[in-house]
Amino acid sequence: MAERLIQSVDRAADILELFLDGESELSVKDISEKLGLSKSTVHGLIKTLEHRGYLQQNPDDLKYKLGLKLFELGSFIADKLDIVQIARPFIKELVDELRETVHLVVRQQDELVYVAKEEGPQTLRISSHVGKKAPIHCTGVGKAILAYQNEREVDRILSTIKMQAFTEHTITDKEEIKKQLQTIKENGYSLEDEEIEFGLACVGAPIFDYNGNVSASLSCATPKMRLTDERLPEVIAGVKNAAAKISRCLGYKDVPHY
Repeated sequence: MAERLIQSVDRAADILELFLDGESELSVKDISEKLGLSKSTVHGLIKTLEHRGYLQQNPDDLKYKLGLKLFELGSFIADKLDIVQIARPFIKELVDELRETVHLVVRQQDELVYVAKEEGPQTLRISSHVGKKAPIHCTGVGKAILAYQNEREVDRILSTIKMQAFTEHTITDKEEIKKQLQTIKENGYSLEDEEIEFGLACVGAPIFDYNGNVSASLSCATPKMRLTDERLPEVIAGVKNAAAKISRCLGYKDVPHY
């Protein structure tokens, strides 16, 4: 048996959701025509929403726009989102799929912090732990985040941090790193090839929040010998897909479905 819906509440939600189509302001007539409701019905619903702060009227053209109450509620929800809790089932799913170690990191100023890790079942594993910090310029997770910062912020970070070379493969030239970042942004994933540790390879992907900002990323880390040319496309697809699912759960609308 279908649940009984309250028609007036359902219609009020329809009015609010009209603004998801990109309209910044709507008149009573606009809403009436879009929803197929009488102007009198729309007027009553709008006045109730306005009274509660969900809509506000522009005194110049008498049209309505979203009110600050929705911003207040949205900010509250955003503050309560726990990325680790949200990401955990997708991390487990990815580990089961690829049988390799998966990391979740967040940006903390100009460094990274591992906030979640799940080991793969393989005998050779990765030396890392939750709470460990990592450099942003030479890790797959770091470059996946750095690639989605604006140019000014990238320049600031690369000029501020110590561009340490951990192996002979670590790239420390700023312009070369910026070229890599452009490629990462075009492809939607990053690669790390023994830049932080000999014998270690990594595929990373950005995680977007509801504002479209990137301050977290997901990665699959594996001994390089297991990331063969034949297997690489599978790992890339898996990491991008898992990161996209987490982004959608955080409220990001534009992430593609892989």
